[in-house]
Amino acid sequence: MRNFILGVIVTLIVLVVGGLAFALLGFMPTNADATPPHLERRIAARALDASMEHHAPRVNNPVQVTDENLIDGMKVYTMNCALCHGALDRKPSVIAKAFYPSVPQLILRPLDDPEWHINYAIRTGVRYTGMPAWSKALSEQDIWKVTAFLSRVEKLPPAVRDYWKKSFGVEPPSEGSHKGEGSHHDEDEEDKD
Repeated sequence: MRNFILGVIVTLIVLVVGGLAFALLGFMPTNADATPPHLERRIAARALDASMEHHAPRVNNPVQVTDENLIDGMKVYTMNCALCHGALDRKPSVIAKAFYPSVPQLILRPLDDPEWHINYAIRTGVRYTGMPAWSKALSEQDIWKVTAFLSRVEKLPPAVRDYWKKSFGVEPPSEGSHKGEGSHHDEDEEDKD
């Protein structure tokens, strides 16, 4: 039994040292124009969700959800987020796949996360993805407005939907209109383009 336990410990040490050597000797690819391996995508998505669950405070949106605030959130999104996450014309971002991992297209595949989760990601950013901490550039009120907008993209009130259509020439997504297109957690389907 002692030899078995020693064997397990030695195997674990060899795996850790081997993994570190692989990375530190330059064998790990760092180019952003590569397709991430399936296992890496799965682990990264689960690690991100677990970190959010652990660190993000469960706070309610202090900004009243009004047509005006949702339109303001739409404007904040257009000015700060659309370049990477896709514009309101419902076309994918041209630079989304230039990032590693590729950037979720939030209009084509609206988020299904709670507001506290979305707000935390916007406010603090997401390490190693290119997603900045917007708390350094936007007011807390603007972050909450864009949070409200993103959490309701498919359920916008009629006046906000009309503003979207008049401003961008396309209908906003409606509930269930993105089904079958993948989700922000399942990038596997996106990478098969």
